[in-house]
Amino acid sequence: MSDNSKITTDHLRRGAIVYVRQSSSTQVENNRESTARQYHLAERAVELGWPREHVRIFDEDLGISGSGLTDRAGFARMIADVALGQVGIVMGLEVSRLARNNADWYRLLDLCGVTNTLIGDADGIYHPGLFNDRLVLGLKGTMSEAELHVLRARLLGGIRNKAARGELSRGLPVGLVRGEGDGEVLLHPDESISAALRAVFERFAEMGSARRVWLWFCSQGLRFPLHSNTLQDIRWVTPTYTKIHQVLTNPFYAGVYVYGRTQQVSYIDESGRVRKRIKTRPRAEWPVFIRDHHPGFIDWETFEANQKRLAQNTRPRPHYSGGAVREGSALLQGIAACGSCGRRLKVHYRGRSSAPGYHCAGKTIVNGRGEYCLTVGGYQIDAAVAAAFLVALAPAGLEASLKAAEQLEADHETTVAQFRRDVERARYGAQRAERRYRSVDPDNRLVARGLEAEWESSLRELKAAEAELARREHTWPLVLTREERDSLLALGKDLTAVWSAPTTTDRDRKELLRTLLDEVVITVQREASNAHLTLRWRGGLLSEIDVPLPRSRPAPIRTAEDTIELVRRLAAHYPDTVIAGILNRQGRTTATGLSFIANRVSSLRTHWKIPCFEPAEHTQDGDCMSIERAAQMLAVAPSTLHRWLNDGFIAGEQVTPGAPWRIRLTDELRSRFVEKVPDGYVTMLKATHLLGVSRQAILQRVKRGELHAVHISCGRKKGLRIKLPAALPDLFDAQPTDRG
Repeated sequence: MSDNSKITTDHLRRGAIVYVRQSSSTQVENNRESTARQYHLAERAVELGWPREHVRIFDEDLGISGSGLTDRAGFARMIADVALGQVGIVMGLEVSRLARNNADWYRLLDLCGVTNTLIGDADGIYHPGLFNDRLVLGLKGTMSEAELHVLRARLLGGIRNKAARGELSRGLPVGLVRGEGDGEVLLHPDESISAALRAVFERFAEMGSARRVWLWFCSQGLRFPLHSNTLQDIRWVTPTYTKIHQVLTNPFYAGVYVYGRTQQVSYIDESGRVRKRIKTRPRAEWPVFIRDHHPGFIDWETFEANQKRLAQNTRPRPHYSGGAVREGSALLQGIAACGSCGRRLKVHYRGRSSAPGYHCAGKTIVNGRGEYCLTVGGYQIDAAVAAAFLVALAPAGLEASLKAAEQLEADHETTVAQFRRDVERARYGAQRAERRYRSVDPDNRLVARGLEAEWESSLRELKAAEAELARREHTWPLVLTREERDSLLALGKDLTAVWSAPTTTDRDRKELLRTLLDEVVITVQREASNAHLTLRWRGGLLSEIDVPLPRSRPAPIRTAEDTIELVRRLAAHYPDTVIAGILNRQGRTTATGLSFIANRVSSLRTHWKIPCFEPAEHTQDGDCMSIERAAQMLAVAPSTLHRWLNDGFIAGEQVTPGAPWRIRLTDELRSRFVEKVPDGYVTMLKATHLLGVSRQAILQRVKRGELHAVHISCGRKKGLRIKLPAALPDLFDAQPTDRG
């Protein structure tokens, strides 16, 4: 940095930034001399004339690559300060420390040229606003980016060349270890680890589902080996579904060496930034694939069959069979196809008994609406397919029962043997802890106490493992008794009893069907009440079955005639909501036995062409109207009319029982509602005193017409008024009596 003539007082007035960066945490840890040289640039800035308090060091990006695919907080903050004109010079050890891509580099150059900011490195000081300096800086940026490409290509070339020979040492899954030769891979010498992995593949061959294998491990209380780069020893933990699935899908367990199963691809996110993600390659695009590279737990053919079975357990593509076996009672779930359009049939369950059924998801336009081209119950069809399956399986029934007995014993032995290995491993751990404790100097109590605690912990683990082994051996006999073996052989001769046994679940029946059947094509002939089944067996053999279907009784779909006539009469006076309430109060239902709602009343009217209710704009005297409308015209509360109607003072009409009351508004009714009290009318309380009777007696006389009553609707004393007769009875006149 000998050229100091480009530094002006304006540059010295502003601050200086020293940008420090290393590409990875490994470089930060190992290449300390390079990091120290970058920090020393702060002293160089002081020598060039900047005050020490104006020199800032940006080192937030230590351990972050400068390729442009990772956000650099320090670089972004430096760019912001340069854009604000607060920086006089940006110093870096070399261009590659500032940026490894031209996008970031030229953005920095443009901002520095606009804000009159210098850039300094180990070779000199440059002004991006000058053509010659910008040309040199641009060439340095291009060389820095090209250097990164050359280094990466050189490293990847060596890695791929070694991987093509199968000698690249990569992390191996648990159960496999490195040998002494180049690229040599061996099975783990620990018998318990190998047994746990073999149990995964054996159980999957039996159950056909990674989830069921995981549930089996959990139900048996078995543990699984865990290995990682951060752990020196193998740890035994409760397995997870993800770990079981990884074991089943890793080709290394099939003796195959592969490289390049995944690749790193770049994409642009929503904010416009370039990101990277890992993408799985198809098997045909794996760069390195070496069969029989090392001994495996299964062969390649078994591995491919396992992958095909795992793929079938996922949601199948349209028109393809497959899918994981579910818990429902429909036996043909996943293997039934429509005989009309070829689509895969869906399963449904109806009623309280959850009766199974099948329907085609493809809809055709029939009578102006979409209808399934096939829908059929499943009882008769499942029974016919099960009978055909049992007939085909009968010759192998005895052999199957013998294999079942052998499998049952093998399952017992596998579980108990694993617990025996746990005891053996715990015993070895206790013995090793004992040897370490006895070899320590007794006077060194700091170490002796720790080793003693470790020995006691190992002894507790050994005791727990021995107790668990004893419980397992007592609960599960290792060998079947003669009676149990005879009963299994007897079941082999009667497969129907095994099929119908309560202990045989629907999932088991579906698994058995799929061992022989690939597809069942169903064609329904409604006119003949018949279902034609085409069974496609494993191997390509076809067989056909005709299944008679029960003739369904046509359900009554016509609403009762009296209900229709009632709706016709009610529609002239009430809207659909009110009509639905009237019908429900009378206990009427639709043709399907449902209660009425406004939509169902509307559908009924539309079907029978009944016009809807249209309220009259003007109501004339003498017309029937609702209580609410009459109360509005009489300027009283609806509750008053309801009360007078209940007491019998006024007459009301109902179209049908349960319908709202209607009142005929006449001059006589209007005369009963006045604003002022007429002459001769008194309150109810005074009337009871003058007549000497109770309130109920007066109301009864008004109802019979013996007394006349009006309702006062204005003033402070609203309410009922009674007109008394001209001659009031004398309450104190002696009444003649007949004493006999």
